[in-house]
Amino acid sequence: MTQPVSTALRALALALLLSPAAAQAHGIESSLTRLESLTNSLVLESRFSNGEPTSDAVVRLVAPDGESLELGRTNAEGQLSFALPKQANGEWELQVDGGPGHRDYLEMPVKAGQAQLDQISRHHHSNPVPWLSALGATAMLLGLQRMRRSR
Repeated sequence: MTQPVSTALRALALALLLSPAAAQAHGIESSLTRLESLTNSLVLESRFSNGEPTSDAVVRLVAPDGESLELGRTNAEGQLSFALPKQANGEWELQVDGGPGHRDYLEMPVKAGQAQLDQISRHHHSNPVPWLSALGATAMLLGLQRMRRSR
């Protein structure tokens, strides 16, 4: 196998590995429930798409003004309980970070410190790296094809 073809095959394999389909193979799905107690605590439960708990994931709460507060890490069952600031209002974001390619984002409307659980929506942050990798690999393959034709 010639060097340009070998390089092209490696680039194509890398692009496929970094493609959005590969990144979503182990996505995280999270949910929130309210504890029935006097504390008004919420319980986050996060699992990978295959059903396994997302253990030791970093959980952050982002205020409407962009200020971020690290709440802690999920336990072995993929759970973390926390309370919102008492006078919180507006659109808050809950971020679950289980490592590269393993993230979940929940948009959470809050009124007077109470999460409006029936209005939570999942928010997807786009990651341009997989698309840029695939685009670069495609451009390289097209360039190699042109070089071969010009011989």
